Amino acid sequence: MYMKFEVTVLPVSDVDRAKAFYEQVGFRLDLDKAVSEDWRAVHFTPPGSESSIMFGQGLTSAAPGSAQGLYLAVFDIEEARAELVGRGIEVSEVFHDSGGMIFHGHEGGEVTHRVEGQGRIAGLHPDRASYGSFATFSDPDGNGWVLQEVKQRFPGR
Repeated sequence: MYMKFEVTVLPVSDVDRAKAFYEQVGFRLDLDKAVSEDWRAVHFTPPGSESSIMFGQGLTSAAPGSAQGLYLAVFDIEEARAELVGRGIEVSEVFHDSGGMIFHGHEGGEVTHRVEGQGRIAGLHPDRASYGSFATFSDPDGNGWVLQEVKQRFPGR
């Protein structure tokens, strides 16, 4: 069976504010369609991605800002962070984990560590290992994004 993940629906409180934010981030606007006063869909795709996001009015009952752990794989995290900061986006400093953990919990747009011995350390992963360096940012509602540097993918990806 062939399956391909396509779209994540983000819960937002103000559709136009969210649209302006994702345009500022540099995502490509694919669709902005309203069929009534109660239903509107705005669809964006990150540069280079085959998956996309959608938000709007009447699309989800989830609380605005409740989407966390939205990972964006980037080849050079310092370059990606600098570009976002240059676009006026507030992005955390680059960090890595003390114990080498590559997956995290997420709360309020921030990466959290729930495993004993794990912790955030400022700077790039010392070996610049794929999946080892991170930075975070949130949209105006608090939906949380994680930049993750991936120079070489795990086998089969």
